[in-house]
Amino acid sequence: MAGRRQSVGASPLVLLGLGLAAALGGAAALIFALLLTAGGGGAPPQWDYLGRVLGFTFYQALLSMLLALLGAVPMTRALARRSDFPGRLLLVRLCALPLVMPTIVGIFGVVAVYGGSGYLAAVAEAIGAEWRPQLYGLGGILIAHVFFNLPLAVRLLLPAYAAIPAESWRLATQLGMKDRDVFRIIEIPLLRQQLPGIALIVFMLCFTTFAIALTLGGGPRATTLEVAIYQALRFDFDLRLGAALALLQAVCCAGGAWAVWRLGRDMVLGQSLQITVRRYDGKGAAARALDLAVLALGALFLVVPLIALVLNGLLGLPSAASPESLLRAAAISLALGLGGGLVATSIGYSLAQARQHANARGWRRRAIWLGLTGRLGLFVSPMVIGTGIFLAASGRVDLYRHAAAGVITLSAIMALPFVLSVLEPAVAAAAERHDKLCAALGIKGWHRFLEIDWPTLRRPIATALALASVIAMGDLGAIALFGHQDMINLTLLLYGQLGAYRLDGAASTALILLLLALGFYWVIERVVGGRELH
Repeated sequence: MAGRRQSVGASPLVLLGLGLAAALGGAAALIFALLLTAGGGGAPPQWDYLGRVLGFTFYQALLSMLLALLGAVPMTRALARRSDFPGRLLLVRLCALPLVMPTIVGIFGVVAVYGGSGYLAAVAEAIGAEWRPQLYGLGGILIAHVFFNLPLAVRLLLPAYAAIPAESWRLATQLGMKDRDVFRIIEIPLLRQQLPGIALIVFMLCFTTFAIALTLGGGPRATTLEVAIYQALRFDFDLRLGAALALLQAVCCAGGAWAVWRLGRDMVLGQSLQITVRRYDGKGAAARALDLAVLALGALFLVVPLIALVLNGLLGLPSAASPESLLRAAAISLALGLGGGLVATSIGYSLAQARQHANARGWRRRAIWLGLTGRLGLFVSPMVIGTGIFLAASGRVDLYRHAAAGVITLSAIMALPFVLSVLEPAVAAAAERHDKLCAALGIKGWHRFLEIDWPTLRRPIATALALASVIAMGDLGAIALFGHQDMINLTLLLYGQLGAYRLDGAASTALILLLLALGFYWVIERVVGGRELH
């Protein structure tokens, strides 16, 4: 039996996962070395500029994180208390939409509502107010970050509420505890345990922001490290400044990765949020009204930009780009998205299997390093890795000819943490169910994958592939860094239209990109997941 277990542990998938982990770690070390050595010669580092960019990056990420959590906590608490709320499931699913929505599409929705000629300005004009919203700058960055990260925080926090035993709520009722006592005794300890990890994840996502800061930054005063790296490489072609900025970004992100390792917080998105626990608190009229008001405000904050996107997109169809350019950009988006999704899902599955085997054998430190390696795109910005590739390839490789490979690689790295959040729990559950039986019967390798693992993990793999493909399709950072005039996808086309203030055409492009992304997600989930198309 021991020999058989050893043979299962040495399966090709596990070896592949360990090899990929080593390759990613080696690539990160190589890029780090490149950044250290790329600055020979040229102008000295602009220390005042570096300090200003770093300070603003920290400031906007901290404010974005605080605002997202200030909205997510009451919204999650209201969803947890109102399990009988008729629109609860729809609202929870709505919280997942920003995860699959291309960032640039969400940005357009924010502009359509909060921009100078948006819905909010129209309301102000209708009531006779002279005030006009100033979206571009810090305010716009904060609104967009909250729009994307508040739903993510709700999705991460809601399972923790659902995990509180039902006996706790019954006991609280039997003891006659008031709502404030329930919050103090039961919920505050939960929040103390969960919020630091969620806050750090949201902070790092905002810290490594690119599309939002590039589109809504509004000038040098609102420049983040990601945008500064992009400007140094693509506009100024200042390799030394780009390397210095990327190194600074890498050091900061390494600190974030260490903090996550200390907190032991994983981002798990694959759990079912339909399971609710009946609660007996919050039955008063005031508590019910407060919860419903919070849910209504949260729903409006998420829904209004989507409504604006759809309405403006339909009205802007006459001003859309030519059908030929739209079809070409859509085809490039699909190809790059599927390529990035396949790469991310293949690596993610291998890493999930390797981490599961490491955990099963008690190799905790190795499992942690495997998890951190797979989350490279969350804590080491893809723009940093792209800078390393750019510096290494400059003058040696034709970046124009191999641009698609660079885009697919960076998109896959960015999507990998989300793939692991879906696959790791599913792989762990499948291993717990099947490992002993497979070891006893000597089933291993590809035979095990085809006969045992694939039927069990088909739907999680399909979800991971769909999520990664849509993320890769909507990524602006990779295509902005490596793209060129012959490789313009819908994301880059939309960014160009927004930059030129062609808002009518941008509205139609944003709507097409959103529909294409949602349709692509739906088709992949059903074709790969084994569900019939209706």
